[in-house]
Order: sequence, then C-alpha cells, then structure tokens
Amino acid sequence: MIWLELGLIAFVVLAALYVAFARDVVGTIVMFAGLTLAIAVIWVLLAAPDVALIEAAVGAGVTSVLFLIALKKTTGISASDDDAETGSAAETDTPTTDGGEVVADAEAGQSSDDSSGFHPLNLPAALLIAALAIPLGYTFLSLDPIGETAAVATEYATGDATPHTYYLENTLGDTGFPNAVVAVLVVYRGLDTLGELIVAFAAAVSILIVLQREDIL
Repeated sequence: MIWLELGLIAFVVLAALYVAFARDVVGTIVMFAGLTLAIAVIWVLLAAPDVALIEAAVGAGVTSVLFLIALKKTTGISASDDDAETGSAAETDTPTTDGGEVVADAEAGQSSDDSSGFHPLNLPAALLIAALAIPLGYTFLSLDPIGETAAVATEYATGDATPHTYYLENTLGDTGFPNAVVAVLVVYRGLDTLGELIVAFAAAVSILIVLQREDIL
C-alpha cells in the first residue's frame, strides 16, 4: 500500500509541475483533471471517502468542464478556427521586405523562442513556494500516525476534554443540535462557514457570467 501512496504522490507532484509550466492549455486542463482524480484516490486511502467524492466530482468533473467552457468562450477555439488559422499562417509564411531589408527575421526569431512547450521558471515564485513547503512538510511529518489512539486530539492528556471528546460530549447541551458535525459547522465554526459560503457564492456568480456571456472578442 505504501508504494501505491508514494506513486500517487509522485504523480500529483509531476502533474502539478506540468500544469504550472505547460503552454498547451487544453492539455493542462486534462492533466489538472487527472491530478484531482489522483488526490481523490489519496483521500480514499486516508479513510475520507466523503472528501474524495467531493474532490472527484468538483475537481476532476465540474471544474475541468468549466475550464473547457471558459476556454471555448474566451478564445473561440473550434475546428474551423484552427483550419482558418493554419491557412492564414501558410499565406503569411513568406518574408516581406521593406526597402530591400527583410523585416520578418525578428518575428521569426521570436516565434522560434516561444516554440517551447513549457513556460520558463519563475524563480521568485519558486522560492516563495519552497518557503511555504518547508514548514508545511515539517508539520505534516510531525503529525501522529493515522489511527493513533494516543494522539493529542483523541485522548485525555491532562484530565481535560480534548476538542474531539468535548464536541461529542457537550454539543447537545451547548447548541441543541443532536448532530455534532452540524453543530461544529454552524455554531463552533460559524464565521469560517460564513466565509466558505461567500467564496461559494462568488464562484457561482462567476460560473453564471462565463456560461451566459456570448463572446468577449
């Protein structure tokens, strides 16, 4: 099982690098869908099937489809457009001269420089990611193993109830909700849930704008 987890993690890292640097937008969207699907499998291995279901449905499914729709509506990519662009490119392939000097050499050199399939590395962004990844990785490696019964969040370390046991024992008396999950989301983490709803509302409005807009060109 450990090799499956390591393989999935390696795939996620490589796919994320491809998404960050690849110039092919459609290929990037497809790779993003595969990346989120691999993350969903990781959630299943971590015994979180509810999170895995949302990850697969929203990340690999809905988000990828919305990316393709947005690409189609903002660039107008279609088969006829591709044929037209190919034909126009063939017609304008011949260098033009102005006063006996070739003026298309600079453009040809620029197009050859941009012919690479990947974007160049952004060093400041890479340093920022490394600065964030190091403490996050250290924190992750410091966590208790999955299912550890002596973990701080699940045991009475000093005689006082931990958050895990407090919510299970006092939710009904504090909030009146018989469901501890609902109580945590609505009462104990009310402000956090409000922020999530604001983000979800903004995402829904953005989706409606993309779907209803005819063309921006």
